[in-house]
Formats: sequence, structure tokens, C-alpha cells
Amino acid sequence: MFREPRSSSGLAAKLLDHEPSRTSPKILIVLHQEHSSPGRVGHLLQAAGFRLDIRRPPLGDRLPETLEEHAGAIIFGGPMSANDPDEFIRHETEWLAVPLREEKPFLGICLGAQMLANHLGASVAPHPQGHVEIGWYPLHATEAGRALMEWPRMVYHFHREGFELPRSATLLATGDVYPNQAFRYGSRAWGLQFHAELTQAMMHRWVVRGAHRFELSGAQQGRLHLEGRMIHDAALKAWLVAFLTRIFGAVDRAVVNCV
Repeated sequence: MFREPRSSSGLAAKLLDHEPSRTSPKILIVLHQEHSSPGRVGHLLQAAGFRLDIRRPPLGDRLPETLEEHAGAIIFGGPMSANDPDEFIRHETEWLAVPLREEKPFLGICLGAQMLANHLGASVAPHPQGHVEIGWYPLHATEAGRALMEWPRMVYHFHREGFELPRSATLLATGDVYPNQAFRYGSRAWGLQFHAELTQAMMHRWVVRGAHRFELSGAQQGRLHLEGRMIHDAALKAWLVAFLTRIFGAVDRAVVNCV
């Protein structure tokens, strides 16, 4: 088992210096496994002064009826499908009416983006030829995406399903295998098919525990995941800081040397 390493660059001490107070705004963090982590997204938000309200619906946690006490919400990924019949999947998907109705910033990552698409009436399904995206793949910003910000050219994936673009949503980035990679709905809801939140330790765990999926059509072998990180992760991390700042604000003043 891989554990989150102690940072030799002093990240832990810097995060302690930026530890949010009880009066700091909080972000709802929705995770789907007992040992899941918000990774560098969590690090950056905490360093920017946000508290993290972590809930795990598969383990029985309920989501709040309102986000009046939250500055926004993020639903992360997981090994399950947005189409699964589990009660927590239905609950989370229906709950998305809360941030949309209250116009609170919301970010869905992988499964979270697929739940948002489902909530908005779009379908979530495997690739028609059975292809997956597991590893590093090219990303192409649309004209609307380029108008917002610069985007990384390569991003990290670990999924077997994709989403249709919801009606009235704006497509921000596309891919060669799964065409819908990033979208915005309204002004405050965002969905990403790819992962920018992984720390180095998280990627090691995913590569070890997900190795059985490397035989799927289009998947990359584990060494390519780690080699790709050395090449592409710096640009992805810089993009994440700018993207979180656009959604939640103030993250650009946070500690950015997350692992």
C-alpha cells in the first residue's frame, strides 16, 4: 500500500500556516471510497483558506439540504458508474439540483461530471467500440474554452464511460476518443472527464490497484502513466490552479507546490 509521503519541500508546514479557521468558508467534498482523497485539489483549497466538509455517501453520509453554509461543492470520481442503481448514486444525482438552484459553484470530476450530465438529461455510456481512456491523452480546447483560459495539451484519465454534452451546456474541451472532456452549465457548474487532482502517491496507488484494467482497449501500461506524469504534470498542475481560481477564487494565492 502506498501512503501519502511527507513532503520534503515543506508543504505540510506551509499548509499548517494556512490552516483555515472555523469561520473560514467551506467547500463540500464528496468522495466515494473509504480511503479516497481530494488530493491536490484539497491541498490547494485548504491553502487558500477554505475548510473541507468531506462526505462519503457510499458509507452512509448524507449531503446537505442546502449549501447556504458552503462556498461551493465538488463531487469526485470513483470506480462505480453514474448509471448504477445504488441509492447513493441516485441521491447524489438528484442532489445536484441544490447547487444549480442556489447558483453555488460546483465542480464534477469524472464520475461527478457524469452525474451532472445525467442530472441535466444527457446520457452516460461506454465508448461504442469499447475503448477506454486510462493514462495520458491529448486535450483540445474549443473556441469557448480558449476564450476562458489556456488549457493543458495532455491530461490524465482513468475511465470506461463518457457523457453526452447536456443541452444548453458549453463544451470547453474535446478529446480524440471521448469527444466531451470539459463543459460549463450556466455560469457556476463545471464538469471534467479527466483528473488533475492526483498527487504522485495517488497515481502510484491507482497504477497498482488498477493494473487489471490496462488490458482494456486503448489503456496505457502503468509505466506510461508514471513517465507521462514527469512530462505533462507540471502544465496540468498550473492549469488546475488557474481553473480552481476561476471557480472558487483566491486559489492562485495558495501554496502551489503540491506533490
